[in-house]
Amino acid sequence: MKPKIWLSSPHMGGTELSFIKEAFDSNWVAPLGPNVNGFEIDLQTYLKQDCQVAALASGTSALHLSLILLGVGVGDEVICQSKTFSASANPIVYQGATPVFVDSEKDTWNLCPEQLEVAIKDRISKGIKPKAIIAVHLYGMPYNVNAINQIGLKYEIPIIEDSAESLGSKYYDKNCGTFGDFSILSFNGNKIITTSGGGALVTKTLKDKEKAVFLATQARDNAPHYLHSHIGYNYRMSNIVAGIGRGQMRVLDSHVEKRRSNYAFYQNALNQNGYISFLEEPEHYFSNRWLSCILLKNKEMREGLRLALEKENIESRPLWKPMHQQPVFKDAPRYLNGVSDDLFDRGLCLPSGSNLTDIELDRVLTVISTYFNV
Repeated sequence: MKPKIWLSSPHMGGTELSFIKEAFDSNWVAPLGPNVNGFEIDLQTYLKQDCQVAALASGTSALHLSLILLGVGVGDEVICQSKTFSASANPIVYQGATPVFVDSEKDTWNLCPEQLEVAIKDRISKGIKPKAIIAVHLYGMPYNVNAINQIGLKYEIPIIEDSAESLGSKYYDKNCGTFGDFSILSFNGNKIITTSGGGALVTKTLKDKEKAVFLATQARDNAPHYLHSHIGYNYRMSNIVAGIGRGQMRVLDSHVEKRRSNYAFYQNALNQNGYISFLEEPEHYFSNRWLSCILLKNKEMREGLRLALEKENIESRPLWKPMHQQPVFKDAPRYLNGVSDDLFDRGLCLPSGSNLTDIELDRVLTVISTYFNV
């Protein structure tokens, strides 16, 4: 069998081990230490905004803490982009709240401003004003920040910016991860940079960061014994994992460049193929192209190509199945325009890792070309 080509595999830069070794040599193996502090500073410096960063166990934990800090609880409603991974929506349920799913716009595949306002007005008319809006930069493409944030301001609903897939992406030259009242990052194994697992919460103030870290470290009060006046969580990143992150930060820009190069390769090679279309960057948008995604003419063609790639030991994946289609959320309110359903039917993610070789890219292209007999 031919060697496996993965959709998006981890890509080490070479300096990660030095930070990990330092953690072992100094015996800093707990969820605190110089690598944790250093990684947070590295991220703050990269984002180039007046923000605070708390390094956590996952992007999901960052979302959960964002909801807690916003006071979301039982009986509340939170609007969430339907076209996303389930981790964007699950923390809403952790809090006993109800997710309200809103469809996408065609230009970015992200939260549709028109549908968002329809949803907000309808929920208010039913007597429940949404407590927060979770907007996602899908596959590294920024959502329509100006429009979404203006709606949030208009109705005084805070925005949680899900930047799990978009570190290195920009909107009007400003880094994704800095647009929300709270923003979250992910360093899962398949992300643009990885700490194997891990995430971060980006806050506007030091006070909010300190409260998040307090909750993330089991909410232990300042006392000589173990005293707890709040429910806490085991959500803090370890010093060893943060060491991987510090090494990864040194190759973040090159990883973005390579992933954008992958996208350009596919687009240049396939833009004359009448069966395939791509998600273009709108003006003033800069996508890290975390995953290179294509749209086929129909679901049957999408699935046929996926199976053809699979037969050659090449991993690809349909676009995220919308949350409103998930059995676990079958009773959740939803405001739809058909875009995310169509994207799921016709969309496919191609191998996109920053460690893909030219030979591997050619293998992928050969399978696609053979499938279409071009």
